[in-house]
Amino acid sequence: MTENTRRPTVFMMDLWATVPYYTAYLSKALLKKHVNLMVGSISYYLDPGCFSNRGIMLDPGLMDVVGKFRLPRLPRRVLKLLESLLNLAALAVRFLISSPDVVHVQFLPMLTSRLPLDLWFVQFCRRRGSKIVLTVHDLLPHNTGESHKQIFHDLYQMVDRIICHSESIREGLAVEFSVKGEKVAVIPHGPFFYDLPATAEQTLQSFELDPRKMLVLWQGIISPYKGIDLLLEAWRNVEATVENVDLLIVGTGPTELLDQIREQIRSLKLRRVRLHPRFISTEELVALYRAADIVVYPYGAITTSGALATGLALGKTIVASDLPVFRELLTDRENVFFFDPQRPVELADALVQLLEDALLRERLAENVRKMNFGEESWLSIADKTIECYKFVQPLRLWYKN
Repeated sequence: MTENTRRPTVFMMDLWATVPYYTAYLSKALLKKHVNLMVGSISYYLDPGCFSNRGIMLDPGLMDVVGKFRLPRLPRRVLKLLESLLNLAALAVRFLISSPDVVHVQFLPMLTSRLPLDLWFVQFCRRRGSKIVLTVHDLLPHNTGESHKQIFHDLYQMVDRIICHSESIREGLAVEFSVKGEKVAVIPHGPFFYDLPATAEQTLQSFELDPRKMLVLWQGIISPYKGIDLLLEAWRNVEATVENVDLLIVGTGPTELLDQIREQIRSLKLRRVRLHPRFISTEELVALYRAADIVVYPYGAITTSGALATGLALGKTIVASDLPVFRELLTDRENVFFFDPQRPVELADALVQLLEDALLRERLAENVRKMNFGEESWLSIADKTIECYKFVQPLRLWYKN
């Protein structure tokens, strides 16, 4: 078989299952396009069926054990590190013999540590002839300032092709990291959980929802930049104006941040806020989104949002911060209500207007549903991703329709 007729190989790299759903949905779409794909990840410990339920076989290198068990945080991290060392060693031996044509990096969890073994592995693959494609989910790690900027600058310069999810992030790569525009491909973020069936009402029993009341939902990993403090400040005005509505905040986060949220709820004397600080299953997540009248994204800054992608995929009425990443995807008063993330009163006004106008809520939701943000989105994303592979490795037979 000649170099131009063999099927090129791609190694999808998310060794710690850091962005498991993105990796799973993209891999599923690439496999449908008949890409010769190895998915280098382990089972996601919070949802062990994340990959297998979508027909994906994992190829972490040597072993996939730790992610299949619910372990306390410290032993899980220690065992995951040991497992990762064995997997990296096994992959290095394999790729020494035959390296993939493309290594598509989703996340490097050890990048900012003193021993960035995953980065060294990527550099080894590059020396063996692999081209490196990197998806930038965040320009820099959240809540770290610019302490790791030089590390990420060097990474962005080293790789052969970068995928990001918006033009504003492409601009950030150019301005902040001196990445040339022709090196970057803008490919939208795809939706999650559109493929899950509707769940029974019993799924929501633990949330003690009142079916007679409207529901506003905030869901995600709790972090300072995601604007829960702003939302609670705005909610004081909502409670004073609208009677039959509850706010549900669902997600995991640092203990100190959860304590701050509880204290803010107490100090503002909010009566209709429910905080559920725990991981929820995908079944619970879909059920909550379907039950919500409005989903809200009051972020102060964002590179991309899987939570927003879920709201779009499930056809919800959306209220979101007026940020460049969101503006590229949505249009104010057509399929979203935007507000200034520096002004809680604007968020309160948007929520009140939507809560008092069922027809307006339905019109926005219907326009979201018309976006058809489902499996076809991922197939389009797969086509654009394959173009990135062809850009760095212009071989034939990348895929067949």
